Amino acid sequence: MRTRKIRVLIVDDSAVVRQTLSEILSSDPEIEVIGTAGDPFVATEKISEQAPDVITLDIEMPRMDGLTFLQKIMAQHPIPVVICSSLAEEGAQSTLKALEYGAVEIIAKPRLGSKQFLEDSRITLCQAVRAAAEARVHVLQPSRAVQPKLTADVILSPATQAMVETTEKVVAIGASTGGTEALKILLEALPPDSPGIVIVQHMPELFTRAFANRLDTQCSITVKEAESNDTVLRGRALLAPGNHHLLLKRSGARYFVELKDGPLVCRHRPSVDVLFRSAARYAGQNAVGVILTGMGDDGARGMLEMKQAGATTIAQDESTCTVFGMPKEAIKRSAVDKVLPLQAVAGAILACAR
Repeated sequence: MRTRKIRVLIVDDSAVVRQTLSEILSSDPEIEVIGTAGDPFVATEKISEQAPDVITLDIEMPRMDGLTFLQKIMAQHPIPVVICSSLAEEGAQSTLKALEYGAVEIIAKPRLGSKQFLEDSRITLCQAVRAAAEARVHVLQPSRAVQPKLTADVILSPATQAMVETTEKVVAIGASTGGTEALKILLEALPPDSPGIVIVQHMPELFTRAFANRLDTQCSITVKEAESNDTVLRGRALLAPGNHHLLLKRSGARYFVELKDGPLVCRHRPSVDVLFRSAARYAGQNAVGVILTGMGDDGARGMLEMKQAGATTIAQDESTCTVFGMPKEAIKRSAVDKVLPLQAVAGAILACAR
């Protein structure tokens, strides 16, 4: 258990953004903002004076860009970093690169003037900082006030029964902090004829498309950002777009996906619980549920519903998780059939989907 507040350093060239982030984070009783910096050079001085537990970092800054600064941090003295970026599609690739360099999370900068967006941002930002404080970070190798949590009931009413078995299997995957790298490792291990996959990764809108496109170039299977009415096909993974819930649906023998707006569920949109509940309802014993690294309990209730509907359920083990929170919560609810290291999950999926 943490005995003191999480110390945060905010690094952003905009004074308005620094003030907004400070106010948001300071509203959380578990977090203390120990300083702000307008560029990486000032940030370096602040770090030498008092080491933070977490850094929030912008990418585009004067004198030294955020990516270069991140590489220096992770190569010398790793500190959990949350990338706080503008919602700009053209900058998504650079921001995703930050995850490869060791950042643990991407969040969108709060938009001023929108009360609901600011409130959602407060929940997301504070959750990201708490997750980062628990994350395992490693030296970069040279080669490379608590808000009430809504349940899936607000998007999809509880299932009454599962669908009968068909010949087609479908895989539902949920991930959060550390999930971008975990998904890359998992999906790269799957062959082109793998069963259809639907994925929720907690990530802001616009960045999910860039992330899906990057995975598509790295994997044997096809990966795309999901659109409403996309068919779930063998050899293809559909990734929930940021800021939209993703539901699995079924019409006859055809599985397809539906995107829905709505409130945050378990403090997230998209929510893993929403995806898993829909998989329990429409796929039942034809489904395989996988919960990967991440903080919090999003997905735990939905995974239990999947198991009760006859699905096979798999959780990533603690030793390979960046943050063990989500798998741990699912395991505590007796919702998991198998607990496996990340490298063994792809084989287990294929064995279950035969």
